[in-house]
Amino acid sequence: MSQQAQPQEASEPETPHLDFAGTTPYEDYVKADVLTHLQHTLSDDPGEMVFLVTTQVMELWFTVIVHEWETAAQALRQDRVPVAIDALKRSVRELDALNASWRPLGQLTPAQFNSYRSALGEGSGFQSAMYRRMEFLLGEKSASMLVPHRGAPRVHAELEKALHEPSLYDEVLRLLARRGHAIPSAVLERDISRRYEPSAEVESVWTAVYAGDAGDEIARLGEALTDVAELVWRWRNDHLVATRRAMGAKAGTGGSAGVAWLEKRAQKNVFPELWTARSHV
Repeated sequence: MSQQAQPQEASEPETPHLDFAGTTPYEDYVKADVLTHLQHTLSDDPGEMVFLVTTQVMELWFTVIVHEWETAAQALRQDRVPVAIDALKRSVRELDALNASWRPLGQLTPAQFNSYRSALGEGSGFQSAMYRRMEFLLGEKSASMLVPHRGAPRVHAELEKALHEPSLYDEVLRLLARRGHAIPSAVLERDISRRYEPSAEVESVWTAVYAGDAGDEIARLGEALTDVAELVWRWRNDHLVATRRAMGAKAGTGGSAGVAWLEKRAQKNVFPELWTARSHV
């Protein structure tokens, strides 16, 4: 009886290309060596490293979210609503990841935070230029928030430009007006360098949109914006809870009122009429 043929041994996968003349193509693209050498702690406490890295990760998420919202604003100016909705939906996933950044910090006890808090000096998250650009895109504008950046000319110029450009919501309201909705001229012609204030007439427009076809392009845009607004609210509340847990009612670094200031911020909704209109549908 002939011997049964033995199954051939599975061949090893080919070894990837390992020999490069300089740095790897991955490093050339990602700049991982730069990113992983930006951590310079200022205390001997081992917990400071996670605080520093988490804060840096937050800055990267701010950057990509600003990119998405600027993409959406540009698409709205061009009446390309599906492109804007796609960018907003991507930003929702990115906001989820940003909000998850609070998890490594959310369990800090006062003693743990105090062990390296002095290393922050007057540093505070409200000084983040990229976060300020996020807030400006949401319509939360204030010229006074440029003051901390006067010593950094490029950053100051970028923020000043963003202050005087239409917010994401401004572009939405202009789109609604072009589509025949009754957005009042006082809203369309307002000083866009100031904080957006709710309008009863805009609320009525959103009420009519939501009372109509749920599959309508504008209604879908409204829901994408509401998803964004909900996660911005969650971000603010998670920030509040993490701060309250770590430092109670103490004054914040950088001279802010700490928890009291964050409580005031957490009470505000962005794109306000998208929330209030729901009571009238």
